[in-house]
Amino acid sequence: MKINPNTGHLLGATVTGFDLSSTTDAEIEELKGAMYRHRLLLLKEQSLEPKELVALGRALGTIEVYYEPMYHHPEHPEIFVSGTKPGDGVKGVPQTGKFWHADYSFMPEPFGITMTYPQIVPKKNRGTYYIDMAKVFAELPDRLKDRLRGTVVEHSPRRYVKIRPTDVYRPIHEVLADIELATPPVFHPTVFPHPVTGEEILYVSEAGAFGFLDPDGNRLPPEILQEVLELSGQLDTGFTDPHIHLQTFTEGDLLLWDNRALVHRALHNPKPEPAQSYRVTVHDGLPFFGTGATR
Repeated sequence: MKINPNTGHLLGATVTGFDLSSTTDAEIEELKGAMYRHRLLLLKEQSLEPKELVALGRALGTIEVYYEPMYHHPEHPEIFVSGTKPGDGVKGVPQTGKFWHADYSFMPEPFGITMTYPQIVPKKNRGTYYIDMAKVFAELPDRLKDRLRGTVVEHSPRRYVKIRPTDVYRPIHEVLADIELATPPVFHPTVFPHPVTGEEILYVSEAGAFGFLDPDGNRLPPEILQEVLELSGQLDTGFTDPHIHLQTFTEGDLLLWDNRALVHRALHNPKPEPAQSYRVTVHDGLPFFGTGATR
């Protein structure tokens, strides 16, 4: 297995020669360590059956099964199915992730690792945008860093929720009430140290964040959240902000990334083509809101 940092990119490394059938515990730890350092890994020339993808997730840690069954693979609920692949009998949910987010930030216990394995790649360009929120925080003005340290940020999925066929004609207040019941708002540290690298992570996304509270429970002015999102690049609709990295992929690629440090957003074609990815999400056994470097 070779891990080569990407040149000319904001982040990431390319992994060649990884073979799940012969991998060792030491190689799995090496892979995880590289992910923490480089944030994003692109594993080339993979050919994994669904059960093997699940096995890789279990080798990395403890799999978190998504709370909404409509996204589950019919035989392997550990797999979140995004998009559709004609003729394979696996129903997915199309056009997911078209907003900046960190997976599961709206849940009490987010996970550290996200893995996606494209099953069908459109002919036109498709990929995922990423922003390194440790780098964003390091570049914030000192006045803003000082204001955010020690605060918490409210997270909720209510801004972007898929409306289902059963929701048609339902009063919107009933739909919102169901969202609040299933996923009530949670409050996470706005800034925390990465448990491996020790870097300060800014845990804020355009999709999930609904404002900051100071240590006394007082809400900070909403303009602060707006400024943070602007400075991070998450409000740049042209995707030219220097913080934004576009990772493209081809058939046989598997993406593995640090879900603590990165926010991401899917790139979809304006004219939908068949597209499908399998996702597995993993708790890596480390405190999500780490207390300092461990390696």
